[in-house]
Amino acid sequence: MGVRKVLGASVTNITVLLSKVFLKLVLISIIAASPIAWFVLHKWLEGYNYRITINWLVFARAGLIAVMIALLTVSFQSIRAGLANPVKSLRIE
Repeated sequence: MGVRKVLGASVTNITVLLSKVFLKLVLISIIAASPIAWFVLHKWLEGYNYRITINWLVFARAGLIAVMIALLTVSFQSIRAGLANPVKSLRIE
């Protein structure tokens, strides 16, 4: 990030770049985990006398919450790093 900052990238550009990368990873993990979670929950709930059905909205809400937490965390960290002095990060690199 120090190199991008020295070359003229704004804090907004850095934040958008990092957010897109992490958002893709979070969406891939949600898509991979939802069918597995549904299957495990379905098998687990079969053992009870009073059964409920698992609605897809449960997974949609959980995915939305995960995306919001990821975006909030990545945005906060990238803004903090974007506002830092790029010389300090270039010394380390």
